[in-house]
Amino acid sequence: MGRNTTILDQLLWQVPLCEHWRHDMERGLYHLANFILLLGFMGGSGVYGCFYLFSFLATGFLCYALWGWFFSCGLDIFVWNFLLIMVCLTQLAHLVYQLRKNVFLEEFDHLYKTLYLPLQVPLQMYKEIVHCCEERVLSLATEQTYAVEGETPINRLSLLLEGRIRVSQDGQFLHYIFPYQFMDSPEWESLQPSEEGIFQVTLTAETDCTYISWPRKTFYHLLDKERYISRLFSALLGYDISEKLYALNDKLFAKFGLRFDIRLPSLYHVLGPASSSSEPEAEKEAEESKEPALPPHPLSVKVSPLPSPPVPAAPAAPAPVRASRLGSDGLASGSPLRSHPHVKAKSSKGQAPLAPTHTPEL
Repeated sequence: MGRNTTILDQLLWQVPLCEHWRHDMERGLYHLANFILLLGFMGGSGVYGCFYLFSFLATGFLCYALWGWFFSCGLDIFVWNFLLIMVCLTQLAHLVYQLRKNVFLEEFDHLYKTLYLPLQVPLQMYKEIVHCCEERVLSLATEQTYAVEGETPINRLSLLLEGRIRVSQDGQFLHYIFPYQFMDSPEWESLQPSEEGIFQVTLTAETDCTYISWPRKTFYHLLDKERYISRLFSALLGYDISEKLYALNDKLFAKFGLRFDIRLPSLYHVLGPASSSSEPEAEKEAEESKEPALPPHPLSVKVSPLPSPPVPAAPAAPAPVRASRLGSDGLASGSPLRSHPHVKAKSSKGQAPLAPTHTPEL
C-alpha cells in the first residue's frame, strides 16, 4: 500500500520532467498508424459507417503493434495493440454477418425502398413481414384470373409488385390495380378474423404480373403479436381502399359528366336501395298535399277593402321561389339531371334532388 501511495504521489505532485529531449524521431510506421487512426475516426454512422470505422482502427492498431515489436521493443505496446486488433476484427465479423442476414430478394429489397422505407419502418419489422409471406414471389400470366366473383374464398391478402390487374363485376369494368397496391384490400377489411367470405368481383391480369401474398390465419397471428405492424397495415389498407373508391368516383364523372362526392350523403341516393329513398319522398308529398287544406289566416281577409280586378292568390307566391331553386340546381347539375325521368317528376313538384335516385350503370 505504501508503494502504491508513493507512485500516486509522484503522479499527482511530483510530475516527471523531461530533462533531455530526443532529437531523433520515431520511424515512419508510428506516424502512419496515427494517420490511419485519424482517417478511421472520420467515419459516419450506420452499418457501413461502422464497417469503415473498425476497418481503419484495425489497420492502425496493426501498425502500432508492428512498431512496438520491431522499433520500440516494448512488449506491453505490442500486447495492447494486438488485443485491440482482435476486438476490431470481431466487430467486423459481426457486421458482415448482419449484412448477409439482411439480404433479401431483389423484389423485396425494391419493395422496402419504395413502400416501407419512406414510412421509416424498422428493418427488423420488415423482416417479420417478409417472413410471414415465406419470402415467395408469385406470378400471374396475361388474362389469368386471381379471383372469380362468387367462387374464390377470401383467405389471403396480396400486394401487386409488377403488372396491372383489371377489376370487373358481372363482366363490367370497375377499375385497375397498379403496382404496390393491395389486390384485395376491400375484401380483407370487410371480414372479421372469425368470418369467412367470397369475392364479389373478378380480378384478371391484363399483363404479366408478380405479387406477394400473406395467408390469412398466419397474417392475423402476426398482427395480434406485433402492435406496430397492425397499425402500419391499418393505415396502408385504409389509404388503398380510399384510392379505389376515388377511382370509381372518377369513372362516374367521366361517363355521366357529373362528379359525385363519395364523402357526402347525396351519394346514398345513388348507391342505396330505392325503397329507402322513396319513403321520405312520400312523406314530403303527403305534407305538400295537406298545405292547401289549411284555413286562411284571419288577417288575409282584410287586405282588399274595395272591389278590384282579380289578382293572383296568395298561396301561389312560393311557386317562383321554388322554380328559381330548381333552375339554379339545374344549371349546376347540367343536362344529365334534366334527362332523368325521376328528376323531372321531382322538378314538377318544386324539389331539386341531390343526385339521381337510381344507381347508374358503371
